[in-house]
Amino acid sequence: MSGEGFGNLRVLSLESRRSREMGVLITNHGGLATVIASTREVPAGPNAEESGFARGLVQGQFQVVIFMTGVGTRALAQAIEPSCPREHLVAALKKVSVVARGPKPVAVLREFGVAVTLTVPEPNTWREILHALDENVSTVPLKGVHVAVQEHGVPSRELYAGLAQRGALVFPVPVYKWAPPEDVEPLRAAIHDLALGKFDVVLFTSSIQVHHLFRFADEIGQHEKIVSALRRAVVGSIGPVTRHHSGSGAIASKDGLSGKRDLGAQRRASAAQALIPADCRRSGLF
Repeated sequence: MSGEGFGNLRVLSLESRRSREMGVLITNHGGLATVIASTREVPAGPNAEESGFARGLVQGQFQVVIFMTGVGTRALAQAIEPSCPREHLVAALKKVSVVARGPKPVAVLREFGVAVTLTVPEPNTWREILHALDENVSTVPLKGVHVAVQEHGVPSRELYAGLAQRGALVFPVPVYKWAPPEDVEPLRAAIHDLALGKFDVVLFTSSIQVHHLFRFADEIGQHEKIVSALRRAVVGSIGPVTRHHSGSGAIASKDGLSGKRDLGAQRRASAAQALIPADCRRSGLF
């Protein structure tokens, strides 16, 4: 990495699943890391949709299956295994068009021995999914086709609407949902510290982190102070969905820098803002 990295700036990350790796990443790049879990994945099943997916897939009712996340792909396979053993799942998937939203579901599917028909390119939003399908309509036709979609945390209503507009019959399969961490006190403490200006850089790696930050800020009456603090700090985010939530009217600013910092700190913060998202992607955290 070129330049000075974070240069001892105080960095808050709300990463949960890969918190240790995030802390190491920040520290290795010269930051004073505080990593606080802001969310956790809660299994949505066993549920009727998972059972319906397993039954329908084996019976040939689906022609396209879209896998949204690696974690969700693996969790779905485990959830339906009592009624659809792994070998049956793999055999059934080999008969349909398999669409993977990015490299993580691709890796899990390859581990299972399932060939991927279409891989959606970065930044892997619902827009890229629809665009990739439009560009490959001869390979993965949608009109009149039953499409199963492995959900990731929350329903992707824009994706479902776009698929329906193209003539697909959509069958969402919820696998897990996002909930706050079991112990929310560290998150509340981090919100207090952020409101007091104790962090120079704040990193978001998913939009649900932004949602939970403001949810608990509202609960403890710190909403406006958090908005002000984020306007002063450098806000780094991964992906356009997270940028939309973290950089929408409430906390967007031209450069995210406080005028109170000296020029050297501003330069280090600017470098961090540019470098960390790329570094995080290379690290495999996301």
